[in-house]
Amino acid sequence: MGPRPWGSLDENIAMTISGVVADAQSIVDTLKYYTSAYRIEKTRKMPVKSAARLVSNVLFASRLYPYIADVLVGGVDKSGGSMYNIDFFGSVSQEHVVATGSGSPVAYGILEAEFKEGMPTSRGYPLAAKAILGAMRRNVATGDHFDVAVIDKGGYREVTEQEKEKLLSQFSGHN
Repeated sequence: MGPRPWGSLDENIAMTISGVVADAQSIVDTLKYYTSAYRIEKTRKMPVKSAARLVSNVLFASRLYPYIADVLVGGVDKSGGSMYNIDFFGSVSQEHVVATGSGSPVAYGILEAEFKEGMPTSRGYPLAAKAILGAMRRNVATGDHFDVAVIDKGGYREVTEQEKEKLLSQFSGHN
């Protein structure tokens, strides 16, 4: 599998993007460079809010010829877990639950109905998968494949194929 426009930037931070894949990959490459440089220079992991602000600066600087990308940056640092949505022009908002892309109205319907503040990871990532699967069924532009990653105090991990199959079978009959 070639480079993908999402994934771990460091052990504690990940991002995902909806929009143009080439633009997304450019932003991911830039962020990977800066999170690595930060770790080397400061000898600690970059805070999640700093990574979000960096994405914001990159998008704002290119506002005359904008990247076509809506970015989610999330992770865990000394202040706890956090997630940020950064739009095409660099506006940053901290969120507890967020969806982007053409299928986001369907995903929001599921997320807003079922998300609870303080929900454990063991219930949170299946809910995220359910929202994605709902969007895939109702919006052709969402695509036909999904990946799920979890970031917690233990670091970044991608959900295994077996876990994805379990999620698919669990939600396959759900409308």
